[in-house]
Amino acid sequence: MNALLLEYLPILIFLGIAAGLGLVFILAAFVLAPSDPDPEKVSTYECGFNAFDDARMKFDVRFYLVAILFIIFDLEVAFLFPWLFPIFDGSIAAFWSMMVFLGVLTVGFLYEWRKGALDWE
Repeated sequence: MNALLLEYLPILIFLGIAAGLGLVFILAAFVLAPSDPDPEKVSTYECGFNAFDDARMKFDVRFYLVAILFIIFDLEVAFLFPWLFPIFDGSIAAFWSMMVFLGVLTVGFLYEWRKGALDWE
């Protein structure tokens, strides 16, 4: 049982160092940070809109469109990481399947670009 616990000792040391560093950084920020708030710094920030307008005002659809496009392209790029392992094994099928995926991604990007979804006026 003692040998098993000794195998976990580096993990416990690492967690202790990480927790200690986290506390040191939090305390350093609390002690060293300037604390001279002005009304502009403590005002509410709401996605580029004036904070003093009506709370029920309509958002511009471009905010939603940019968010959706970011999520779509971000998730598609996340699919590139698992692809690296089969390609290092020399799988030609993995290579061409990813080329088709990247082609579809490029066509979607060009379509959004041509439609003007990426332009902010």
